[in-house]
Amino acid sequence: MDSTQIASNIRTMSRLQLLVEVLQRVHRLLTEEDQGRYAEVFAPYIQGHAGQYVYHIKGQDTNEYLQRIGELMQRLLVELQKNYGQEPVYQMFERVFGEHYLVEEKVVKIKVEKELSASSLQSPDDLEATYREKNNKHYKGYVANLTETCDPTNNLQLVTKVQVAENSVDDAKLMEEALPNLKERTELETLFTDGGYGIPDADQIMQDNKVEQIQSAIRGRVPSSEKLNLADFELKQTETGKPTQITCPQGQTVAVHPSNQKKGFVAHFEEQVCQVCPFLQKCPTQKGKRDPRFHLRFSQQQVYMSQRRRRSLIHQQEGRNIRAAVEATVRQVKHPFPASKLPVRGRFRVTCMMIGSAMTTNVRRIQRYLEAKTKLENEQKKAQREQECSQEQPSVSFFVYLKTIFSSWMAINSDCNLKLGLSI
Repeated sequence: MDSTQIASNIRTMSRLQLLVEVLQRVHRLLTEEDQGRYAEVFAPYIQGHAGQYVYHIKGQDTNEYLQRIGELMQRLLVELQKNYGQEPVYQMFERVFGEHYLVEEKVVKIKVEKELSASSLQSPDDLEATYREKNNKHYKGYVANLTETCDPTNNLQLVTKVQVAENSVDDAKLMEEALPNLKERTELETLFTDGGYGIPDADQIMQDNKVEQIQSAIRGRVPSSEKLNLADFELKQTETGKPTQITCPQGQTVAVHPSNQKKGFVAHFEEQVCQVCPFLQKCPTQKGKRDPRFHLRFSQQQVYMSQRRRRSLIHQQEGRNIRAAVEATVRQVKHPFPASKLPVRGRFRVTCMMIGSAMTTNVRRIQRYLEAKTKLENEQKKAQREQECSQEQPSVSFFVYLKTIFSSWMAINSDCNLKLGLSI
């Protein structure tokens, strides 16, 4: 499973350009009578398109212009509410004002950029597109989450699920949504993901659906190599994920019990064994004050995270990265759309386009698979025919040999008869 950023067919606009564009939409909504009434206040913003307005004030401080627009928006929202309050354009207008401005004691104040929500409007042509920063890059649009088969024993791998959501949605949330359906349709047992798909809520859903998650990396701080952590301990769990037994790196195995506060678990390791353990200085266990045994306390969340980290390390040590193949699949699905921008707008249409592209990818893979299978079958039939011919060849050669001997004998016999004056 992997996710990727995609964009709908919208322009990339600055904050000021977006607000001017919204004002122009409101002006077009008004009746001719209302346009005449508000001609003076709209005049600076309807001389050309929004990009031209921004171009003419390039290099100047935009806060002054943002403040003027905010004050005008506040006035229009009050005066136009009665006649246009049910119109979609007015509702978009109201949304944009609330996302970019605050009203404190009847005074309009501009929100700083850090206060803008990732779900704020990015274009009046696509009300569902959102904003996201990822790996120091800025994206406006949606996120697509793709799942495909990756069984090494299969000669044919197919995309099994496509999801599209606002790009502010976390990858792990998309996995949570997809997992029950994938389990039902594909009998999923193991899911390979990157580090972005690991959260406590997802761990519980994995456990409920009996799916093992293997991540190529783990989100969060990397544990110190100078100390042991829970991932270095081997845990045995029930079907519901509750730990019942734990084995330390030195091989001491003890039972796991619920803690006194019932908020987690505790394991008691024997003092005599721990005192002579070479890992004692690195071990996270703590010696009790009343009970001389060494105690290790942990929560259910830590159990899930440690098991994910343990599986990830084992997978890395095996030298395989099965998840890497899905990145090529992502490229195949996005390839028809230059710069990852689709020719449609809105989440529904974007979803349809992505599903269609994934279906085309599957059809091509099936075609190549069938062609390769047919070619292999033809080669096997050809090899079989050649083998059958080679087995028949010795008998044919024997008869040819007899014919040659007989012809030679006849020629010698004829020469002898001629010399003796005899005829056959």
